[in-house]
Amino acid sequence: MEWVERLNRSIAYIEEHLTSEIDHERLWQIACCSAYHYQRMFTYMAGIPLAEYIRRRKMSLAAVDLQGKDAKIVDVAEKYGYSSPTAFNRAFQSIHGIAPSAVKNEGVSVRSFPPITFTVAVEGGEEMEYRIETKEAFQIVGISAPLHEEIEQNFMVVPQMWQDAAMDGTIQKLASMMDAPPMGLLGVSACNDDEQWRYFIAVSSTKDRGGFEGYTVPASTWAIFTGSGTDRSIQELERRIITEWLPTSGYGYADAPDIEVYLDPDPQNARYEVWIPVRKNDRGGGRYGREI
Repeated sequence: MEWVERLNRSIAYIEEHLTSEIDHERLWQIACCSAYHYQRMFTYMAGIPLAEYIRRRKMSLAAVDLQGKDAKIVDVAEKYGYSSPTAFNRAFQSIHGIAPSAVKNEGVSVRSFPPITFTVAVEGGEEMEYRIETKEAFQIVGISAPLHEEIEQNFMVVPQMWQDAAMDGTIQKLASMMDAPPMGLLGVSACNDDEQWRYFIAVSSTKDRGGFEGYTVPASTWAIFTGSGTDRSIQELERRIITEWLPTSGYGYADAPDIEVYLDPDPQNARYEVWIPVRKNDRGGGRYGREI
């Protein structure tokens, strides 16, 4: 429950700063997790990306302001952080489907998006099999690509990487280098707050990396979930971990990568594990131990 409470405190912070600068670093601090993990949790829990939620809230309030007879579009645009009337007009139309100037017309409909409140909902009752393991740091070798800080922009980057790697023989070459646990093809989201975010397609290996990139997965405690099915079922498992398991688990996100382990990468009959880096919620100190 503590995890959900922190998330709701971050929503309250957003509401308080819709007409001023939203300090995203402060959001991560309130939620006691990294920027990547916060955005990932938010998207799964809210059903929309963080940036889109903020846009919807601002445009909801902007529509109310514009309904006032003395309101000027340029003033309302500036109030919600748009220095360009063109950018404000584009954002407003994307939400309401009409230009800001049309709001004053009688009978015109606009949309209202109220603030989100996160709760723990009981649904499904379908079991999830997992184990908690603490592991030392290990080396991986593979290929990587930079990730965008707004994680919704990565939904095309990662699938294209896997497709290209399968087509050009990279997957086969990596599989031949695998010689250390975890024994599977790895999808590693290395997204700490101090470095450029990167996604790796890799294997755990002690061999000379040759022309591949190397990366050290830091020591961490992991919640490891097992699953099987099509290539899309792993996304559903990740959603359930964040929306169903994490809020009541007594754990929060730790500062380490998320890892997908493909034990059998057959896209129609895959076997896989999802590794989530975790820490006990009551642990004091540390980077993400308590709100600061």
